[in-house]
Amino acid sequence: MLPEEFLKRMKDSMDPEEFSLFLRSFEEEAHKSLRINGLKKTLNPLLPELEAAFSLERVPWCEKGYYYDRKTDPGKHPLHEAGLYYIQEASAMAPVGWLDLKKGHKVLDLCAAPGGKSTYIADVMENTGLLVANEPVKKRAKILSLNVERLGISNTLVTDETPERLSTLFGAFFDRILVDAPCSGEGMFRKEGPAKEEWSPENVKMCGERQDKILSEAAKMLVPGGIMVYSTCTFSKEEDEGSIERFLAGNKDFSLMDPEEIRPLHGSWTKTSVNTGSGSPGSAVRIWPHRAKGEGHFFAVLKREGKSPEGMRRISGSGSLKPASPGSVKLFEDFRKSFIPGFSLKGGIIHSFGDQLYHSNEDMPGTDHLKVLRPGLHLGTVKKDRFEPSHALALFLSPDMASIRCTIESREEALKYLKGESLPAVAGMNNGWCLMDFMGCSLGWGKSDGRIIKNHYPKGLR
Repeated sequence: MLPEEFLKRMKDSMDPEEFSLFLRSFEEEAHKSLRINGLKKTLNPLLPELEAAFSLERVPWCEKGYYYDRKTDPGKHPLHEAGLYYIQEASAMAPVGWLDLKKGHKVLDLCAAPGGKSTYIADVMENTGLLVANEPVKKRAKILSLNVERLGISNTLVTDETPERLSTLFGAFFDRILVDAPCSGEGMFRKEGPAKEEWSPENVKMCGERQDKILSEAAKMLVPGGIMVYSTCTFSKEEDEGSIERFLAGNKDFSLMDPEEIRPLHGSWTKTSVNTGSGSPGSAVRIWPHRAKGEGHFFAVLKREGKSPEGMRRISGSGSLKPASPGSVKLFEDFRKSFIPGFSLKGGIIHSFGDQLYHSNEDMPGTDHLKVLRPGLHLGTVKKDRFEPSHALALFLSPDMASIRCTIESREEALKYLKGESLPAVAGMNNGWCLMDFMGCSLGWGKSDGRIIKNHYPKGLR
């Protein structure tokens, strides 16, 4: 039930044998995959158990990516809620590897929801530097923010802005930019039915025009010498090679890098030719569903000419963060010493966002002129004379950092906690805030009175 005009376009662009293989791939089931979250320090001892539970098989182009058995459902396992992995389509894991990320980089994911690539970037950077994860659609931005929270990420500013607004405030600020552009979604036809129903030649044209505008604004925010990766999940040349060709024609200070300058390509991928306007063609990458165990994907690597001065301090138009009041910081410190003595904040700044306390790396820009959902690690809420910890803080911590922890022994008991049920306290357990520990991972907070543990798992997530 593929759109007729789409089939005609694909047939005209491929030789008969290739087109036959391409068509046959739509009769097969989509592959299911997940990406392990390396930010969780309890991961290594649990990996064999995950491999057994979900019949994991390595995704060849992503060292943290795994296919899982379609008969299993890792999305309903408590370890998913603990942020141990992110369910992500295998081909979508590819573009992040070509950003050539380094610790301490300032990175922008311009079209970030629901968060698969953003959370991967934060993992590679090991929560250092700065990641601005932006999503202009409010509803999708909220999902992005929740995924950043679930995976225990602390270096990320989640914003809900247009590309035009961001380029005005930041200027040439970022070392790396990912533009995973909204597209016609042809590469997801096998996986997502609605994409087929919404497809039309007019939509393809509209997407290409929108991508041109997004790329134009993104270019303004990349420092000289910086790298920008453009990716889509479509086969349409208007939105893929065409988008890059139009961009290069209007941005002479950018060049198309051969992706193999950064790292080798997987053998099942295809290099595709792009007219760079310089007399010699360049290369981008296409992932075909009939050649690789993944859906359709495209990415290209762009570099801005020049070099940024060493040690240059970049300040965004949104200003700098203002430290929280000493009284608020003291309330947090009192809580930390009493209930999470194994946790300490190294460097950075504790700042207020309304009545909420956050901790951020020094690179975090101010929030006064931005639509912000999450500016760093959410520590908790200041309430008159006390501090109440956030769910994000629980997911960032490991249970051994807490002075009181409740070990959940079974998956059934963990599911009861995730549904909001109270649990019995262990004999001799102290009163106060405790981390709920399942298989060495924090699931959230509870509060013990010595008899029962009151459930503090967020109601909106139950």
